[in-house]
Amino acid sequence: MNKIPIIIDCDPGHDDALMLMLAFGSGMFDVKAVTISAGNQTQEKTLSNALKILTLIGANVPVYQGAPKPMFRDLIVADYAHGETGLDGSSLPTDTIKAEPIPAAEGIAAMLTNATEKITIVPTGPLTNIAIFLLAYPHLKDKIERISLMGGGVFRGNMTPCAEFNIYADPEAAAIVFSCGLPITMSGLDVTHQALVFQNDIDLFRSLGNKSGAAAADMMDFFSIFYRKNHAEMEGGAALHDPCAIAWLINPGIFKTKPCYVDVETKGELTRGQTVVDFYNVLEKEPNVLVALEIDRKEYINMIYNAVKNLP
Repeated sequence: MNKIPIIIDCDPGHDDALMLMLAFGSGMFDVKAVTISAGNQTQEKTLSNALKILTLIGANVPVYQGAPKPMFRDLIVADYAHGETGLDGSSLPTDTIKAEPIPAAEGIAAMLTNATEKITIVPTGPLTNIAIFLLAYPHLKDKIERISLMGGGVFRGNMTPCAEFNIYADPEAAAIVFSCGLPITMSGLDVTHQALVFQNDIDLFRSLGNKSGAAAADMMDFFSIFYRKNHAEMEGGAALHDPCAIAWLINPGIFKTKPCYVDVETKGELTRGQTVVDFYNVLEKEPNVLVALEIDRKEYINMIYNAVKNLP
């Protein structure tokens, strides 16, 4: 089986950590690099978290530090969900991997320049690094197969009534990415709020008996606290947002999707960061995004479980 070549851009973050475990444990991907965005916490903390997670799971790939803040706005972080470190509640090893000396956009450019086949980009944080790359290296865009991202939403938001965190954090970057002309799959809140992990699932991860299973269970336990306090509608479940971007690449058949035209609001007083999805084709524009709407939750959790089982 030919592995899918990907570059992951993430801001760990509990659900980013599970996303990395899924990507490496699935055996489906040739991960060329991991680039780090600020978002769930500061760049310094998300980089440290990524290096520790990769050390835990025994993944030795180039890691590139990203932009310390959004393109034109101040940094906001999600410490209310992820804690002071960005990965509170987990006990991770001291990292044995060091970041490369060049920034994320340069790292992506180097990987694409040397690539003999097209590479898929998987961003699960604010889109700052990807936008900087697209602006700085437009001649390399054709070497990208697709962008499969976690962010946005059709009918809901979590920072405002209509804006999701990753897009809200850097809407200008998101606008650049969504208008870049590449194939995009968007796993937004409509689908990720169905991608729930419950306590009995967490107990199964802990019963695996490996270090990665224990760490995954600890992270999901902590992450669940926020959801149980703030999302009664999820009935005790916690939304594992970011692994959806990887899961769609593994098995798109567990998702229900719809091609839509999507743009990003950057100037609205009440709508900053909204992914404006033309769900009913009012504008009659060519769809530029495959929007994920539904997911088979049990298959999704089983996919992550099997991946974590394969890790140390």
